[in-house]
Amino acid sequence: MKILVTGGTGFIGSHTVVELLETGHDVVIVDNLSNSNACVLNRIFEITGKNVEFYNIDIRNYDDMNEVFKNHVFDCCIHFAGLKAVGESVLNPILYYDNNVVGTLNLLKIMNKYNCKNIIFSSSATVYGVPEKMPITEDCKIGKGTNPYGYTKIMIEQILSDLYKSNNRWNIVLLRYFNPVGAHKSSKIGENPNGIPNNLMPYITQVAVGKRECLNIFGNDYETPDGTCVRDYIHVVDLARGHVCALKNIVENKGLNIYNLGTGNGCSVLDVVKTFEKATGIKIPYKFAPRREGDVTINYADATKAKQELGWVAENNLEDMCLDSWNWQKNNPNGYE
Repeated sequence: MKILVTGGTGFIGSHTVVELLETGHDVVIVDNLSNSNACVLNRIFEITGKNVEFYNIDIRNYDDMNEVFKNHVFDCCIHFAGLKAVGESVLNPILYYDNNVVGTLNLLKIMNKYNCKNIIFSSSATVYGVPEKMPITEDCKIGKGTNPYGYTKIMIEQILSDLYKSNNRWNIVLLRYFNPVGAHKSSKIGENPNGIPNNLMPYITQVAVGKRECLNIFGNDYETPDGTCVRDYIHVVDLARGHVCALKNIVENKGLNIYNLGTGNGCSVLDVVKTFEKATGIKIPYKFAPRREGDVTINYADATKAKQELGWVAENNLEDMCLDSWNWQKNNPNGYE
C-alpha cells in the first residue's frame, strides 16, 4: 500500500515509517520539521536501505498539501503531525488548537477531495481525562480534558467520528497511545526533544549522559504507592508495530474502530528511575518539584481489544525501554545534531 505519513520524521512517526518500509509498504512523509530533524531520513535509509519521498511542508497549507496529493495516489494516511507537550499547551493553547485541530481539518479536506478515505489517527490516552476506572478500556467515557493538548485530541476524535457518521465510506482507526518511550534497537533513531524535555525518559537519559544535572519529579504527594504519578510506558517500536497491524485492520474491518495501545502495566515515575538505574548501572540524581498542571494521578491501559482484533501485543518490558533509550542517548548525545 502507498501510505502518507504526516509528522513522519518525529519520534513515533519515524519508527512507524521504519516498520512500514520493512513490511513492504511505500511511504511518503510530510513534516514541517518543527519538532524533528531531516537527518532522520538518512537514518531511516541506514536502517531499511530504502529512500522515502519527503515534503517539508505544514499540513495547514492547503496549496502545498494539494500538490502532494496531485503527485501521489494514497491508499491510507497515518496522521501523526501535531504538537504534543502538555505544559506548553497550557501556556499557549491557541498554538495547539491551530496546529492540531486546524491542521487536521485541512488534511481531511484534501483527503476527501482526492477520495483517500482511510486514516489512522495518532490519538492519546489523555482523551480519557481523569479516568473513570482502571485499567482503562476503549468504552470508558471520554473525560473532561485536563489540558489544551488533550482537548485537541478529543476534538479531532469527535471530528473523525462525525465525519464517519456523515459518510460511512470513510474507514477510520483511532489509536489511543499511552506513554511511548525507548528507541530503535539500532540506536539510529530515537526521541530528540527540542530544548528541555517535557517527557520523563529523555530527561532521565539527558541526566545520565551529563547534559542535565538533576531530574525534576513533579509531585510526590499523589495517592500512589510511592507518591509519584503512575503511567503505562510502552516501547515506541511496539507502538509502531501497532500502526502496521491497524493498517491491515483498516482494510479488513471497515468503519470506525478505536484501540488502546499500552502494556497494561502501571509504573510510577520512581519505578522508571529505579529500573533505568538497574538496566544501565547509572545513578540518576533527582529532586521533587511541585505538581505539574494537567497531570492525572494514574493512567494505564487495558489493551485486550487490540490483541483480539489487531493481533497486537506489546513485547518489550520497562527494562528494554530504559536500555534502548540509554543506548540511543549515549550514541547520540546531542540527538541528530
